[in-house]
Amino acid sequence: MNAILYNVNNTVNITENDVFKEAEKIIKTNNEFSLNNKKPKRSKLIIITICLIVFILLITIFSTIFALLNINNNKIISGISILGINVSNLTKEEAQSAVNEALNSRLNSNLVFSHNDQLYNVLPSQLECSYDVASAIDEAYSYGRTGNVFQNNFNILNTLLNKVNINPTLSYNKDLLASIIEQMNSSFNDSLKEYSYTIEENNLIITPGKSGNVIVADKLESMIVNKLTSLEYNSDAIEVPVEAKDPDNIDIDKIHSEIYKEPVDAYYTKDPFAVFPSSTGLDFKISVDEAKAMLNTPKETYTIPLKTLYPNVTTDQIGTEAFPDLLSSYSTNYSSSNSNRSTNIALAASKINGKVLMPGEEFSFNNTVGKRTTSAGFKVATVYSNGQVTTDVGGGICQVSSTLYNAVLKANLEITNRRNHTFTVGYVPVGLDATVSWGAPDFKFKNSRNYPIKIVATTSNKNLYIKIYGMKEEVEYEVELVSYKTGTVPYSTVYTTDASLPKGQTKVVQSGSNGAKSVAYRVLKLNGKEVSRTLLSKDTYSPHNQIIARGTK
Repeated sequence: MNAILYNVNNTVNITENDVFKEAEKIIKTNNEFSLNNKKPKRSKLIIITICLIVFILLITIFSTIFALLNINNNKIISGISILGINVSNLTKEEAQSAVNEALNSRLNSNLVFSHNDQLYNVLPSQLECSYDVASAIDEAYSYGRTGNVFQNNFNILNTLLNKVNINPTLSYNKDLLASIIEQMNSSFNDSLKEYSYTIEENNLIITPGKSGNVIVADKLESMIVNKLTSLEYNSDAIEVPVEAKDPDNIDIDKIHSEIYKEPVDAYYTKDPFAVFPSSTGLDFKISVDEAKAMLNTPKETYTIPLKTLYPNVTTDQIGTEAFPDLLSSYSTNYSSSNSNRSTNIALAASKINGKVLMPGEEFSFNNTVGKRTTSAGFKVATVYSNGQVTTDVGGGICQVSSTLYNAVLKANLEITNRRNHTFTVGYVPVGLDATVSWGAPDFKFKNSRNYPIKIVATTSNKNLYIKIYGMKEEVEYEVELVSYKTGTVPYSTVYTTDASLPKGQTKVVQSGSNGAKSVAYRVLKLNGKEVSRTLLSKDTYSPHNQIIARGTK
């Protein structure tokens, strides 16, 4: 009679003759050993051999029965979990559903970071986090199926007794994480401040740096990964690791080299037709040595007077024929804005109006508009800051950068730097906004055409109009912008206390609204037919959490 042993991939046959042949070999070996040593122990050896045969037969029979019981099992064996989620006795499809449901909840729960009583929230989905669930399930399913019959049986019993947890591989966008860590670092009150300078009217204002803390990025990244792969994932805050650092010394020579600019006269040629715009120059009004001497006296800020170097011929003086064609236009309405926000929009528009870019030249919104200060004419209005709705000087100018972004896209120009808002905005379609902030996000694009372009930005009746002029090329495409929501980010409910309310009574302080996920494309057409569709961005917008106050009175 054959004893059939089951293996997941193969069936192995072991007969009783095989067992007895092995036994005969053992007896023969033992007899030879006994004869050689002239110590007859035949009866003792026979007993040992018989016991050995019986033991082998028992093991064989047990393994056969155990294997036959599992021969038709298409489920993951008992004792297996994935990231702490029990998948025992589930099919691969059932396990996939269970794990995905748990991980989706995790990806839409805020990671909370804490430093000196300051909190910073980040959704894992903002980092484009994902888990390789399929590979983890394949690994779970392979337990008890990849070895021979004895190995499989051992693994099944061992897993049942000792349990096995599998951590799926976590992937995320390192560039996005680095950007968020940079924003977080600048938001903390005790963060390191390097020296900085701004140009206000005819003065260069230098602010010395201040010693402070800098986030240890690689350590924080490791803590985030550990958090996202923890078996007991929860919303406890991550204490941000920092290290103390001193700022760099003010380098006057470097600052002078960065701000100094020679004036350039404008001109154009007819054969070939080309425009060369004018630009003003800039220089210290005092010598570099005099500026260095200022640093000998410690101050909160240093003011170096500047002088503008004017060209002899400006771009306006060469006539409108230099920019004969309207390449694109885009407008937005800000009728719902208050007077401060309206003032900021009009002022920012005036600062980019008339800007001329040569082929290959890059435009920076922050550099063109400058720092948003009250002395520059900007007012306090609503802004988004660190994921919160607040007020600050210059609120509203993101509508100008977003309107310009759409005009630039429609002129088929190259975008070099753009970031979406934390929350969705109402003045442009989802996925087609461009946020800006002094010292942080900037909107930049390059004149990727073969001819200079000119930006014309005007406001009228609370409408913002941005047009881009230049010269049409031999092949000029029609540009269509396509964007739409691809999903939502559910809001959470946050509870606070209110001493003015009776105990047990609640009040909604802020209504919740879902965030969104979006995708945007630039479609090029020729004679009405689509010739290309380019992905512009995939964006995630945070939700506005619902805030409910509980009475304690």
